[in-house]
Amino acid sequence: MIVRLTAAAIFLAAGSFAANAQDAAAGEKSFNKCRACHQIGETAKNGVGPVLNGLFGRKSGSVEGYNYSDANKNSGITWDEKVFAEYIADPKAKIPGTKMTFAGIKNEQEVKDLTAFLKQFGKDGKKS
Repeated sequence: MIVRLTAAAIFLAAGSFAANAQDAAAGEKSFNKCRACHQIGETAKNGVGPVLNGLFGRKSGSVEGYNYSDANKNSGITWDEKVFAEYIADPKAKIPGTKMTFAGIKNEQEVKDLTAFLKQFGKDGKKS
């Protein structure tokens, strides 16, 4: 009986972990919310928003050829998972004065999935 309970506990714990793991495929679907303004991939170009290739590890306001707000250029932010999660939840709260007019993504799992999707793309837009 103890073995069965332990096996059940392991199964439940594994299922719980899987539910919290990042899912790049789900993140790609979430990226549809971003596509109106942002591009990603080898052929990406700046549009209403800057390209998102190589986002993580990049300083805010640094994509060549994109006209950022002073708020973004002077934010001192280097994008990582934590900062991105804070920003994407409420861009205007994280960087007051940003030009980004987006209500935000509040669902933590969706943010994790979107992060996984974005992290696949290097500075050159190629998937790693």
